[in-house]
Amino acid sequence: MGNNRSIGYIGAYTKKESKGVYRFELNYEAKKIENVELAAELDNPTYVTVSEDNQNLYAVAKEGDSGGVTAFRINEEDGRLEKLNSQATPGSAPCHVSVNRDKSLIVSANYHTTQVEAFLTNDDGSLQPSKAQEHEGSGPHERQEKPHLHYAGFTPDEQFVIVVDLGTDTITTYRPVNGELKEVNVLKTKAGSGPRHIAFHPNGKFAYVMTELSNEVIALRYEEGKFEEVQYLSAIPEDFTENSQGSAIHLSSDGQFVYVGNRGHNSIASYKVNEDNTLTFIEWTSTEGDWPRDFVLDPTEKFVVASNQESGTLTLFERDQETGQLSLLQKDVKAPEAVCVKFLND
Repeated sequence: MGNNRSIGYIGAYTKKESKGVYRFELNYEAKKIENVELAAELDNPTYVTVSEDNQNLYAVAKEGDSGGVTAFRINEEDGRLEKLNSQATPGSAPCHVSVNRDKSLIVSANYHTTQVEAFLTNDDGSLQPSKAQEHEGSGPHERQEKPHLHYAGFTPDEQFVIVVDLGTDTITTYRPVNGELKEVNVLKTKAGSGPRHIAFHPNGKFAYVMTELSNEVIALRYEEGKFEEVQYLSAIPEDFTENSQGSAIHLSSDGQFVYVGNRGHNSIASYKVNEDNTLTFIEWTSTEGDWPRDFVLDPTEKFVVASNQESGTLTLFERDQETGQLSLLQKDVKAPEAVCVKFLND
C-alpha cells in the first residue's frame, strides 16, 4: 500500500451483524483507521494470522457442525482475500491459529474440543488434512472442567510448538515431526490461573503469559522447550472487584515493553522489561470500548490498534517508543464483533 498506509485484518464472531473477516487501512499521515470493509465471508473467523511473506492469511472457521482452518491468498494490490481451501473436522471451530515463517506448518488450538491440530501445507499455501493431539485434565475453577486450549504457536527458533491450555493450567511444548506433534515438556502454572496466550521475548530466553482467570502476567525463563516461572503480576488494579478476564499479550520487537489486554477492566496494561527480563508496571490505558479481546502493534510499532468485541469497535493509539506509553488518537471505529487484529508485515 506504499509508505503512508498499512493494511490490517479483523477476525470476528458472526453471531450478530458481522459477515466474516474484515480488512482496514491505517493511514499514517492522518493517523486514522480508514476503510473498514468485508474481506471474505466466513462463519466465526475469530482468529486470523498472516504468513511472513504476506501471500496467505489463515483463519479459524466454523463449517456447519465442523470446525477448522481456512486458507486464503492475499491479493498484493489491495489486500483482498481469495479462498484457497479449508480443512475441517467435526466439532466446534478452533480459537487460535499460527503459521511458521516458511508457512510449511499451521497449528490451531481448540477451546471446545480439547485438541491441538497441525496442518502441513501445499506449495500455494493451501492446507493438507490435520493431525491432532488430545489434551486431558481439569483445574479448580468452574471453567476448568476439562482442557480448554487457547493458543498454539511457535518458539522463536521454530523448533517447538507451544500450546497454552486454560482448562488445565498448563503450557505444553511439542516438537513437530513430519506434521505430527510430539510432547516434550509440560509446565504447570498456578492452580486456577487459566493461562491463555504466550509471547516470546526477542532474545528467545524469556516468554510472558497472560492468564485469563486470574488476570495476571507470568514471566517465564525459557530454554530448549522448557519453562521456569520467575514472576507473577496482577494486570488489573487491586481495588478492581468487578469481572475482568485477561485477553491478549504482545511485545514490542525491541523487547523493551510488554502489553496485555484486560476484558472487564477494559484496558491495556503496559510493562517495562527490566534488564533481568522481569516486568515493572507502567500504566493502564482505557480501550474506550467494551471487552478488548485483542490488540496489535502496527508494522512501524508507532501505533496500537485494539479490538473491543462487545462494543464492536476499534481504537487507535499512538505509542511512545521511548516510554512505551499509549495515547488515544481515534475511538468508536465500527468493526462488528471484532475479536483479533493483524497487519500485513512490512
